[in-house]
Amino acid sequence: MGIAGMVLGIVTVVISFIPACGVIAFWPAIVGFILSIVDVVQKSKKGQPKGMGIAGIVLNAVALAFALLWSSAIAAGVANSTSSEYVAPSYTISESI
Repeated sequence: MGIAGMVLGIVTVVISFIPACGVIAFWPAIVGFILSIVDVVQKSKKGQPKGMGIAGIVLNAVALAFALLWSSAIAAGVANSTSSEYVAPSYTISESI
């Protein structure tokens, strides 16, 4: 489970840095975060090294932070773009001879 959590963390961190795709990385990051936590708990009971699980927790937390950042940025942009005070610019073409 530690490897799966870490791999999901790596993939979701990369995806979450892309502006429009950051929202897509939210759910895989949650799954990777849960897998990594379960791995750390299991390995701490057995006394085994838990480096991959900790790496998965950190990577998935970073991916979640960026996914939430992009989600709020997109929501703020949508909220500002639906203003009724928007006036479309008008362009004129003038010909000079």
